[in-house]
Amino acid sequence: MAQSPSLSYPGKDLEAMSFAVNYHQWIMDVFSPYLTGAIAEVGAGKGSISNLLLEKNIDQLVAFEPSQEMYPDLAQSLAPDQRARAVNDFFSPSYGQGIFDAVVYINVLEHIEDDRTELTHAWQALKPKGYLLIFVPALGWLYSSFDQQIGHFRRYTKSGLMNRVKNAGFSILQADYFDLVGILPWYINFVLLGRSLGQGSVSLYDKLVIPPMRVIEQIVPPPIGKNVLLVGQKI
Repeated sequence: MAQSPSLSYPGKDLEAMSFAVNYHQWIMDVFSPYLTGAIAEVGAGKGSISNLLLEKNIDQLVAFEPSQEMYPDLAQSLAPDQRARAVNDFFSPSYGQGIFDAVVYINVLEHIEDDRTELTHAWQALKPKGYLLIFVPALGWLYSSFDQQIGHFRRYTKSGLMNRVKNAGFSILQADYFDLVGILPWYINFVLLGRSLGQGSVSLYDKLVIPPMRVIEQIVPPPIGKNVLLVGQKI
């Protein structure tokens, strides 16, 4: 497996986040119009997002996961679907240039120290007019010991992420803050109290808060949020 100095955390799948079913489905539904053809998923972890991607109308999924610990679970999870291939390596131009219709980073880009170079790699890997799909944590003042513990180099602002993506050669089709209500509990639990993510709290928030917030934010985009969701297109 090739080594890379840019990726600090070898997989994005936190066990507790696997219980965020409605949360992940919301993200997938926003990205759905751009998920066709050949898809590269960067930092696939154990495959929870990979399997949601395979529910979409895609022809091929190449899921990159450099962690030797997580890769066997990813490979096993994707084995039943002939459209999917798991790669135990870092995403890089060596796997092909101009071959993907979309490159997906869901809770991954914040783990990559040199995110500007990573976005250039995504641009190189995409076909002309291909899509860049990003979901990241937002707001630097929400950065906590928990972020540091799981390998986050940063939290983004919407404008900061847009500038990085534009500088890599993409146009911006959509950029929105996401999960306004999540700001307060995140700040209290992780910034003030220094807690870790718990399976029970994730499941409860996912069941009670996410469904109504999804409806509200689709009608009135929030001015700020716990995350940023962005769709870019290769120029």
